Amino acid sequence: MLAATARLEFLSWLAAERRASPLTVEAYAADLAEFLGFVTRHTGAEPDLPALAGLRAADFRAWLANGATEGRGNATRARHFSAVRTFFRWLARRHGVGNPQVRLLATPRAKRPLPRALTPQDARAVSEEIGDVSDSAADQARDAALFTLLYGCGLRIAEALALDVADAPREGSDAPLRVVGKGRKERIVPVLPVVRQAVSGWLRHHPSPDPTAPLFLGVRGKRLDAAVAQKKLRDFRRLAGLPEHATPHALRHSFATHLLAGGADLRSIQELLGHASLSTTQRYTSVDTDRLMEVWRKTHPRG
Repeated sequence: MLAATARLEFLSWLAAERRASPLTVEAYAADLAEFLGFVTRHTGAEPDLPALAGLRAADFRAWLANGATEGRGNATRARHFSAVRTFFRWLARRHGVGNPQVRLLATPRAKRPLPRALTPQDARAVSEEIGDVSDSAADQARDAALFTLLYGCGLRIAEALALDVADAPREGSDAPLRVVGKGRKERIVPVLPVVRQAVSGWLRHHPSPDPTAPLFLGVRGKRLDAAVAQKKLRDFRRLAGLPEHATPHALRHSFATHLLAGGADLRSIQELLGHASLSTTQRYTSVDTDRLMEVWRKTHPRG
Protein backbone atom coordinates (compact mmCIF):
# COMPACT_ATOMS: atom_id res chain seq x y z
CA MET A 1 0.00 0.00 0.00
CA LEU A 2 1.25 3.45 -0.89
CA ALA A 3 1.74 5.87 2.02
CA ALA A 4 -0.61 8.35 0.32
CA THR A 5 -3.42 5.78 0.38
CA ALA A 6 -2.72 5.05 4.05
CA ARG A 7 -2.86 8.79 4.74
CA LEU A 8 -6.40 9.02 3.35
CA GLU A 9 -7.46 5.99 5.39
CA PHE A 10 -5.94 7.55 8.50
CA LEU A 11 -7.78 10.84 7.95
CA SER A 12 -11.08 8.97 7.57
CA TRP A 13 -10.37 7.13 10.82
CA LEU A 14 -9.52 10.41 12.53
CA ALA A 15 -12.83 11.98 11.51
CA ALA A 16 -15.13 8.96 11.97
CA GLU A 17 -13.69 7.10 14.95
CA ARG A 18 -11.80 9.77 16.82
CA ARG A 19 -14.46 12.37 15.99
CA ALA A 20 -11.81 15.00 15.39
CA SER A 21 -13.01 18.42 14.32
CA PRO A 22 -12.87 19.34 10.63
CA LEU A 23 -10.11 21.86 11.38
CA THR A 24 -8.03 19.19 13.11
CA VAL A 25 -8.48 16.78 10.20
CA GLU A 26 -7.54 19.54 7.77
CA ALA A 27 -4.38 20.34 9.75
CA TYR A 28 -3.35 16.67 9.92
CA ALA A 29 -4.01 16.31 6.20
CA ALA A 30 -1.73 19.25 5.36
CA ASP A 31 1.00 18.20 7.78
CA LEU A 32 1.13 14.61 6.53
CA ALA A 33 1.01 15.69 2.88
CA GLU A 34 4.01 17.93 3.51
CA PHE A 35 5.87 15.09 5.26
CA LEU A 36 5.18 12.53 2.53
CA GLY A 37 6.11 15.06 -0.14
CA PHE A 38 9.46 15.58 1.56
CA VAL A 39 10.05 11.82 1.83
CA THR A 40 9.32 11.46 -1.90
CA ARG A 41 11.87 14.15 -2.77
CA HIS A 42 14.36 12.90 -0.19
CA THR A 43 14.32 9.25 -1.28
CA GLY A 44 13.57 9.75 -4.95
CA ALA A 45 10.38 7.66 -4.95
CA GLU A 46 6.85 7.82 -3.63
CA PRO A 47 6.98 5.87 -0.36
CA ASP A 48 4.96 2.78 0.42
CA LEU A 49 4.46 1.34 3.91
CA PRO A 50 7.74 -0.67 3.97
CA ALA A 51 9.57 2.51 2.96
CA LEU A 52 8.06 4.38 5.91
CA ALA A 53 9.06 1.55 8.23
CA GLY A 54 12.63 1.81 6.94
CA LEU A 55 13.11 5.55 7.48
CA ARG A 56 16.14 6.30 9.63
CA ALA A 57 16.53 8.89 12.36
CA ALA A 58 18.65 10.91 9.91
CA ASP A 59 15.71 11.04 7.49
CA PHE A 60 13.39 12.47 10.15
CA ARG A 61 16.03 14.96 11.21
CA ALA A 62 16.49 16.03 7.57
CA TRP A 63 12.73 16.64 7.35
CA LEU A 64 12.74 18.76 10.53
CA ALA A 65 15.81 20.67 9.33
CA ASN A 66 14.12 21.32 5.99
CA GLY A 67 11.19 22.85 7.83
CA ALA A 68 13.52 25.18 9.70
CA THR A 69 15.21 26.15 6.42
CA GLU A 70 11.82 27.05 4.98
CA GLY A 71 11.17 29.37 7.90
CA ARG A 72 8.95 27.24 10.12
CA GLY A 73 9.38 27.96 13.81
CA ASN A 74 9.83 25.35 16.50
CA ALA A 75 6.17 25.46 17.50
CA THR A 76 5.05 24.75 13.93
CA ARG A 77 7.58 21.95 13.46
CA ALA A 78 6.56 20.45 16.80
CA ARG A 79 2.94 20.37 15.60
CA HIS A 80 3.96 18.71 12.34
CA PHE A 81 6.04 16.12 14.21
CA SER A 82 3.11 15.38 16.51
CA ALA A 83 0.93 14.66 13.47
CA VAL A 84 3.56 12.33 12.01
CA ARG A 85 3.95 10.49 15.32
CA THR A 86 0.19 9.98 15.56
CA PHE A 87 0.14 8.68 11.97
CA PHE A 88 2.91 6.17 12.72
CA ARG A 89 1.15 4.96 15.88
CA TRP A 90 -1.96 4.36 13.79
CA LEU A 91 0.08 2.54 11.13
CA ALA A 92 1.54 0.23 13.79
CA ARG A 93 -1.91 -0.64 15.18
CA ARG A 94 -3.81 -0.86 11.89
CA HIS A 95 -1.18 -2.23 9.49
CA GLY A 96 1.60 -3.53 11.73
CA VAL A 97 4.04 -1.01 10.28
CA GLY A 98 6.25 0.33 13.05
CA ASN A 99 9.23 2.63 13.08
CA PRO A 100 10.95 3.06 16.48
CA GLN A 101 12.94 6.06 15.24
CA VAL A 102 9.91 8.34 15.32
CA ARG A 103 9.49 7.65 19.04
CA LEU A 104 13.15 8.24 19.88
CA LEU A 105 13.52 11.68 18.32
CA ALA A 106 12.98 14.75 20.51
CA THR A 107 10.18 17.13 19.58
CA PRO A 108 11.40 20.61 18.61
CA ARG A 109 10.99 22.88 21.60
CA ALA A 110 9.12 26.10 21.11
CA LYS A 111 10.89 29.19 22.36
CA ARG A 112 9.37 30.68 25.47
CA PRO A 113 7.85 34.09 24.72
CA LEU A 114 9.75 37.02 26.13
CA PRO A 115 8.25 38.62 29.24
CA ARG A 116 6.13 41.66 28.42
CA ALA A 117 6.59 44.44 30.94
CA LEU A 118 4.61 47.63 31.40
CA THR A 119 6.20 51.03 31.26
CA PRO A 120 7.10 52.46 34.68
CA GLN A 121 4.29 54.97 34.26
CA ASP A 122 1.68 52.30 33.50
CA ALA A 123 2.87 50.03 36.31
CA ARG A 124 2.65 52.93 38.77
CA ALA A 125 -0.82 53.83 37.49
CA VAL A 126 -2.06 50.31 38.25
CA SER A 127 -1.03 50.46 41.90
CA GLU A 128 -2.10 54.07 42.42
CA GLU A 129 -5.41 54.09 40.53
CA ILE A 130 -6.72 50.48 40.60
CA GLY A 131 -9.23 51.52 43.27
CA ASP A 132 -11.16 53.43 40.61
CA VAL A 133 -12.96 50.21 39.59
CA SER A 134 -14.06 49.38 43.15
CA ASP A 135 -17.13 50.74 44.90
CA SER A 136 -16.24 50.45 48.58
CA ALA A 137 -13.35 52.05 50.43
CA ALA A 138 -12.33 48.62 51.75
CA ASP A 139 -12.10 47.12 48.27
CA GLN A 140 -10.17 50.14 47.05
CA ALA A 141 -7.66 49.76 49.88
CA ARG A 142 -7.35 46.00 49.34
CA ASP A 143 -6.79 46.29 45.60
CA ALA A 144 -4.28 49.12 45.99
CA ALA A 145 -2.35 47.03 48.53
CA LEU A 146 -2.41 43.88 46.39
CA PHE A 147 -1.24 45.46 43.14
CA THR A 148 1.32 47.68 44.85
CA LEU A 149 2.71 44.54 46.46
CA LEU A 150 2.86 42.69 43.13
CA TYR A 151 4.82 45.46 41.43
CA GLY A 152 6.83 46.61 44.45
CA CYS A 153 8.03 43.13 45.45
CA GLY A 154 7.80 41.19 42.16
CA LEU A 155 5.49 38.52 43.54
CA ARG A 156 3.49 35.97 41.63
CA ILE A 157 -0.25 36.46 42.15
CA ALA A 158 -0.47 33.08 43.91
CA GLU A 159 2.35 34.07 46.28
CA ALA A 160 0.65 37.32 47.24
CA LEU A 161 -2.75 35.70 47.78
CA ALA A 162 -1.18 32.98 49.94
CA LEU A 163 0.01 35.55 52.51
CA ASP A 164 -1.65 35.71 55.92
CA VAL A 165 -2.16 38.74 58.15
CA ALA A 166 0.91 37.75 60.16
CA ASP A 167 3.04 38.02 56.99
CA ALA A 168 1.92 41.54 56.12
CA PRO A 169 4.63 44.22 55.81
CA ARG A 170 3.61 47.15 57.99
CA GLU A 171 4.55 50.79 58.38
CA GLY A 172 7.12 51.38 61.08
CA SER A 173 8.84 48.05 60.42
CA ASP A 174 11.86 47.33 58.28
CA ALA A 175 11.44 43.55 58.30
CA PRO A 176 11.66 41.95 54.85
CA LEU A 177 8.83 39.89 53.42
CA ARG A 178 9.13 36.11 53.58
CA VAL A 179 7.59 34.55 50.49
CA VAL A 180 6.97 30.87 49.80
CA GLY A 181 7.28 30.31 46.07
CA LYS A 182 7.33 27.38 43.68
CA GLY A 183 8.51 24.10 45.14
CA ARG A 184 7.83 25.47 48.64
CA LYS A 185 11.07 27.42 48.33
CA GLU A 186 11.22 30.38 50.70
CA ARG A 187 12.87 33.64 49.76
CA ILE A 188 13.38 37.02 51.42
CA VAL A 189 12.18 40.14 49.60
CA PRO A 190 12.85 43.73 50.74
CA VAL A 191 9.79 45.94 50.97
CA LEU A 192 9.52 49.53 49.76
CA PRO A 193 7.92 52.14 52.04
CA VAL A 194 5.12 52.67 49.51
CA VAL A 195 4.25 48.97 49.74
CA ARG A 196 4.19 49.09 53.56
CA GLN A 197 1.97 52.14 53.40
CA ALA A 198 -0.50 50.51 50.99
CA VAL A 199 -0.69 47.26 52.98
CA SER A 200 -1.11 49.14 56.28
CA GLY A 201 -3.95 51.11 54.68
CA TRP A 202 -5.70 47.86 53.79
CA LEU A 203 -5.16 46.38 57.26
CA ARG A 204 -7.16 49.26 58.74
CA HIS A 205 -10.14 47.90 56.76
CA HIS A 206 -9.34 44.21 57.28
CA PRO A 207 -12.24 42.58 59.17
CA SER A 208 -10.18 40.00 61.04
CA PRO A 209 -7.27 40.65 63.42
CA ASP A 210 -6.44 36.91 63.52
CA PRO A 211 -2.78 36.54 62.41
CA THR A 212 -3.65 33.29 60.61
CA ALA A 213 -6.43 34.92 58.55
CA PRO A 214 -5.78 35.46 54.82
CA LEU A 215 -4.25 38.85 54.15
CA PHE A 216 -6.39 39.45 51.05
CA LEU A 217 -10.06 38.56 51.44
CA GLY A 218 -12.90 38.11 48.96
CA VAL A 219 -16.53 39.09 49.42
CA ARG A 220 -17.36 36.00 51.50
CA GLY A 221 -14.49 36.44 53.89
CA LYS A 222 -12.45 33.70 52.24
CA ARG A 223 -9.02 34.04 50.64
CA LEU A 224 -9.28 36.22 47.54
CA ASP A 225 -9.45 34.20 44.33
CA ALA A 226 -6.85 34.93 41.65
CA ALA A 227 -9.59 35.15 39.00
CA VAL A 228 -11.18 38.04 40.90
CA ALA A 229 -7.88 39.92 41.03
CA GLN A 230 -7.30 39.30 37.33
CA LYS A 231 -10.76 40.64 36.49
CA LYS A 232 -10.12 43.75 38.59
CA LEU A 233 -7.03 44.53 36.54
CA ARG A 234 -8.77 43.63 33.29
CA ASP A 235 -11.55 46.13 34.09
CA PHE A 236 -9.03 48.79 35.11
CA ARG A 237 -6.81 48.44 32.05
CA ARG A 238 -9.83 49.01 29.80
CA LEU A 239 -10.87 52.02 31.85
CA ALA A 240 -7.36 53.46 31.85
CA GLY A 241 -6.47 52.53 28.27
CA LEU A 242 -3.59 50.26 29.26
CA PRO A 243 -2.30 47.54 26.89
CA GLU A 244 -3.93 44.10 26.86
CA HIS A 245 -0.83 42.50 28.38
CA ALA A 246 -1.40 44.48 31.59
CA THR A 247 -2.01 41.48 33.87
CA PRO A 248 -0.99 40.68 37.44
CA HIS A 249 1.97 38.67 36.12
CA ALA A 250 3.02 41.57 33.91
CA LEU A 251 3.64 43.53 37.13
CA ARG A 252 6.17 40.87 38.16
CA HIS A 253 7.79 41.17 34.72
CA SER A 254 7.81 44.95 35.14
CA PHE A 255 9.49 44.64 38.54
CA ALA A 256 12.35 42.64 37.02
CA THR A 257 12.65 44.67 33.82
CA HIS A 258 12.72 48.02 35.63
CA LEU A 259 15.31 46.76 38.14
CA LEU A 260 17.52 45.59 35.27
CA ALA A 261 17.14 48.92 33.48
CA GLY A 262 18.13 50.65 36.74
CA GLY A 263 21.40 48.73 36.94
CA ALA A 264 20.54 45.71 39.12
CA ASP A 265 22.56 42.58 38.42
CA LEU A 266 20.97 39.35 37.22
CA ARG A 267 21.93 37.32 40.29
CA SER A 268 20.14 39.74 42.59
CA ILE A 269 17.05 39.78 40.38
CA GLN A 270 17.11 35.96 40.31
CA GLU A 271 17.05 35.87 44.11
CA LEU A 272 14.29 38.47 44.35
CA LEU A 273 12.09 36.61 41.84
CA GLY A 274 12.83 33.18 43.28
CA HIS A 275 13.98 31.71 39.96
CA ALA A 276 15.64 28.32 40.34
CA SER A 277 17.74 28.87 37.21
CA LEU A 278 19.62 31.98 36.12
CA SER A 279 18.68 31.19 32.51
CA THR A 280 15.06 32.05 33.35
CA THR A 281 16.12 35.46 34.65
CA GLN A 282 18.35 36.07 31.63
CA ARG A 283 15.27 36.39 29.44
CA TYR A 284 14.90 39.90 30.84
CA THR A 285 18.16 40.96 29.22
CA SER A 286 16.51 40.43 25.82
CA VAL A 287 13.56 42.56 26.92
CA ASP A 288 15.90 45.36 28.00
CA THR A 289 17.86 45.13 24.72
CA ASP A 290 14.61 45.40 22.75
CA ARG A 291 13.63 48.45 24.78
CA LEU A 292 16.99 50.12 24.16
CA MET A 293 16.75 49.44 20.43
CA GLU A 294 13.27 50.94 20.33
CA VAL A 295 14.52 54.06 22.12
CA TRP A 296 17.42 54.26 19.67
CA ARG A 297 15.13 53.96 16.64
CA LYS A 298 12.82 56.68 17.94
CA THR A 299 15.45 59.15 19.09
CA HIS A 300 18.51 58.80 16.85
CA PRO A 301 18.56 61.53 14.18
CA ARG A 302 19.25 58.97 11.45
CA GLY A 303 17.01 56.23 12.93
